[in-house]
Amino acid sequence: MENNHRFEKKFFMEDTTKQEVEQVIKLHPAVFSEIYYERFINNIYLDSFDLRNYFDNLVGISERQKVRIRWYGDLLGEIEKPVLEFKIKENDLSYKKAYPLTGFVLDNSFTVETLRDVFLESHISESLKKELFSLEGVLLNRYKRKYFQSKDKLFRFTIDSEMQFYSLMVKWNNFLNKRTDEKNIVLELKYDDKQNEKAVDFVISSLFQRAGKSSKYVSGIEKLNLW
Repeated sequence: MENNHRFEKKFFMEDTTKQEVEQVIKLHPAVFSEIYYERFINNIYLDSFDLRNYFDNLVGISERQKVRIRWYGDLLGEIEKPVLEFKIKENDLSYKKAYPLTGFVLDNSFTVETLRDVFLESHISESLKKELFSLEGVLLNRYKRKYFQSKDKLFRFTIDSEMQFYSLMVKWNNFLNKRTDEKNIVLELKYDDKQNEKAVDFVISSLFQRAGKSSKYVSGIEKLNLW
């Protein structure tokens, strides 16, 4: 299990191109430069039958969580290195509990039983398996992410674009119930040290929009009319 803590602030950039957002970051006085490489991120979000995690995010409960299975690269086909993540938020503080899962195939034959088989075959505790069996696959989403880091390595920005959302059915899936968001960009600031508030304020003040609430899980549920 991997466990890490960091602080996060999200900016929902409406009617702004990715190129414009990148330009703002590259001209930032903290001197941000691109790290890693641009890649697609895919997630299956799990929730209770009454969508408790969705509603906690929607109303802004200070302590809340999202449960997802994440992988990189192709959306469909053989998923070789999926990771189960519990992303827990306590106000601006965020941390993940991550567990590697056994691989699976995401295609028209994917059902709730596919996920249960994945959990059964993975090297995770029996108590965690029991918790996962109480959840359902609700939403599949995909987006492209770019990564930037400040010169002093204290701050990181990610830019998420080309967002796609698919509903997940219990018995069968053809992935035709799809919504896309090509207009809006999610910009996220991540940092490890809460103590350096002046530096955080400086980084934020150099942007052109205040931090706002943004959740891809909530956006996908609403775009697909799953509630």
